Amino acid sequence: MEQQESICALATPAGKGALAIVRLSGKDAHAIAKIITHKPLTPRKAHYTNFYDCDDGVIDQGLAIYFQTPASFTGEDVIEFHCHGNPLVADLLLKTLCSLGARLATPGEFSLRAFLNNKIDLTQAEAIADLINSTTEQAVRTATRSMQGAFSRRVEEVLAQLTQVRMHIEAHLDFPDEEIDRQQCEQLASLLRLLSNYLNELLQQAKLGERLQTGATIAIAGKPNVGKSSLLNVMAQSDVAIVTEIPGTTRDPLSADIEIQGIAVRLIDTAGLRDTKDIVEAKGIERAQQALAQADLILWLTDVSSEDSQLAPKDIDATKIIYVHNKIDLHKEIKFNDRENIYISAKNQLGIDELIQHLEQRLSRTNTAHEQADTPFLARSRHVIALQHALDSIRSAQQRLSNSLELELVAEDLRLAQQSLGEITGEFTPDDLLGKIFSEFCIGK
Repeated sequence: MEQQESICALATPAGKGALAIVRLSGKDAHAIAKIITHKPLTPRKAHYTNFYDCDDGVIDQGLAIYFQTPASFTGEDVIEFHCHGNPLVADLLLKTLCSLGARLATPGEFSLRAFLNNKIDLTQAEAIADLINSTTEQAVRTATRSMQGAFSRRVEEVLAQLTQVRMHIEAHLDFPDEEIDRQQCEQLASLLRLLSNYLNELLQQAKLGERLQTGATIAIAGKPNVGKSSLLNVMAQSDVAIVTEIPGTTRDPLSADIEIQGIAVRLIDTAGLRDTKDIVEAKGIERAQQALAQADLILWLTDVSSEDSQLAPKDIDATKIIYVHNKIDLHKEIKFNDRENIYISAKNQLGIDELIQHLEQRLSRTNTAHEQADTPFLARSRHVIALQHALDSIRSAQQRLSNSLELELVAEDLRLAQQSLGEITGEFTPDDLLGKIFSEFCIGK
């Protein structure tokens, strides 16, 4: 791609600090830098120099580093100006750059140029933004793997094998006199079966990677006064909620952010569910029901000393529910955990570790997600959707191969699978989607 007009932006967080970095990229970047530094710059060498404005007044002194095309992040000429971390200094530098022909970059424009210049693919570009926004150590590690191309390489492997199968099918379509026999059909079906299994494994890893990227929401629900607020405080290790013996104390949902096996989790304490004539409490219950509908998991808390029904209402998604039985310190009979029931005492902090372990398994569906070898790449919902579409198309092609007369439909299934996979890396991605993805980046990246 041809170098475009020069763009500039602050590449470090706004505010005062030890230093700030102003980034410049584009066809005139080196010429503009020579005017500001009053000297030619040698590629990949740090120059300690003054920075001048358009009137030859000294703005600051610092480092100027020249990355010559194509050996730069964007694939264009890139200059980095390392100045002192006063926002006024960086602002003066940016104003000078704009006066000399550059313009302020839009959010994500540097990364967009890197993508358009084939320096990175779309998943790597997204991983850069995800790395910056990661809130857990595990998310940082997986985002780094995606940024280095771990996810992209897996997708490219599938695409390469898919292309080979499609070539065989297309060849038979182009030369209809050479009929495909049953043995050839079985061989191609076997290849597609292997591809399907591999792609399914990739899909499951992507789902876990998506969970690391988005985090999870766990709602604590139940009847009034069963210890929901106490459990929130214990799990958050902080007095987030007011705890009293008066039923209906919690009206608005309260939340706390924690980390479970590398996954960012938002815990939500909801109002106790019951029939009430209190208008304010009823509003709180309505909000609680909204929180339950949006939650990934629901801890349905009960009081083991109560004789009331322990079951959650039927209108709550049963697949989300984990039954947690509280106040075992008040019950003489010893209870044992099983797949559906966890027994705790929030007051005495009994059984909390077992509850956390159960949540780890439910969130990750694996006990080894923290190990480096099994760490998934970071993924987004669009990646998961595209992988599912590709898998569905390949499975459809498998079925159609049972009838060699349907080769045209097999070829179409394989084409759709290729298109879905190409959408992940950006090979087949609409411009409006690209605009949306890069607009979510910070300015200067």
